[in-house]
Amino acid sequence: SWALVSCYLWHGCSTEIFHQVYCNIILTYHGPLHDNGTIRMAASTLKLLSLSGDGIGSEIVQATKTVLTALAQSCGLQIAWEDMEIGLSALKGGGSTIPDTVITAAKEVDGVLLGPVSHNDYPPVSEGGLNPSGVLRRELELFANIRPALSLEALPNPISKPIDLVIYRENLEGFYADRNMASGGSEFMAVEGVALSMRKITAQGSERIARAAFEGAMQRPAKQVTAVHKANVMRLTDGLFLQEVRKQAAQYPEVTYNEVLVDSAAALLVRDPRRFDVIVTTNMFGDILSDLASELSGGLGLAGSLNLGAKHAVAQAQHGSAPDIAGQNRANPTSLIRSAVMLLLHLGLKNAAALLTDCLNSALSESHTRTLDLAGSLGTQEFAAHVANLIRKDNR
Repeated sequence: SWALVSCYLWHGCSTEIFHQVYCNIILTYHGPLHDNGTIRMAASTLKLLSLSGDGIGSEIVQATKTVLTALAQSCGLQIAWEDMEIGLSALKGGGSTIPDTVITAAKEVDGVLLGPVSHNDYPPVSEGGLNPSGVLRRELELFANIRPALSLEALPNPISKPIDLVIYRENLEGFYADRNMASGGSEFMAVEGVALSMRKITAQGSERIARAAFEGAMQRPAKQVTAVHKANVMRLTDGLFLQEVRKQAAQYPEVTYNEVLVDSAAALLVRDPRRFDVIVTTNMFGDILSDLASELSGGLGLAGSLNLGAKHAVAQAQHGSAPDIAGQNRANPTSLIRSAVMLLLHLGLKNAAALLTDCLNSALSESHTRTLDLAGSLGTQEFAAHVANLIRKDNR
């Protein structure tokens, strides 16, 4: 079994063996993400919404559903899937890349499986070209984007150094013009040739992502939080962010706290990634640094991501829609599968999350059972079928 993280979970559906698994690095704290302050336990039947998106989205979503179906059968779960269209197909059929019916459905299910979207190819918002990811984050109030970076011993990474960290990215504010205002955009043209963008940082937004990060750090052996910022330049906005993070740091004396400028953090991730355990930062910095950390740990194709709010959760692959390989059965579905693992753990299904993690890593550990991008021989659906077979064959 792969020893991947330092927090223990009950492993499998029936065994009395503890294993260290990938999924517990991802989200170790749920308190501030739920109104009642407790982990949301899944019912016997899970209601999941499937949104394929664009490009390779339909392929990796189908692969992930194949794996989850096998997992449900092995662990005695029931999954009720609702499939809806977003992206270019939804725009063609209904005039919007994310219809209101999708938003309503997302609010009524236990979780959402979100495929990548080609939002750079969409028409203007006035013509229905909304970014589904941004809309869901705003409408479901998904304030936390939690992105782990974990290298695997069997897979090479660009810097040949072990990486084991998790980034807590604030998800609703910052420079992101498609989600940081109640109405209207935060990016505009003042006069011809002069474009402006406003950065929104609030005490509430900073406090809740900081609290989630510190609670997450409490579940990890290193118990360390690093706030990444640029307060030497953006003194007001990052100053407010740091003010709220420091308040939370004072509430967690067991956690070692430090602060690093964002440019220094980027360099340190390459030079000495073991310097970091839990990183908490603002929206854009978190977006950029998490992509960097994931690439350094093995690639975006291996990196999971979960968007969380007080009531809702959306599992979303870190990578884009890769239209250049769409329809060729060449995409690696691991990122979305790992995002689904995060969703399972969030819903309280630790046994299922652990079993899926072990079987996924077993497939990744052998060169002949990897996908083409990892110098393997399996296509998208063949890889998913192999993982599903490993789940079915498991005797635990």
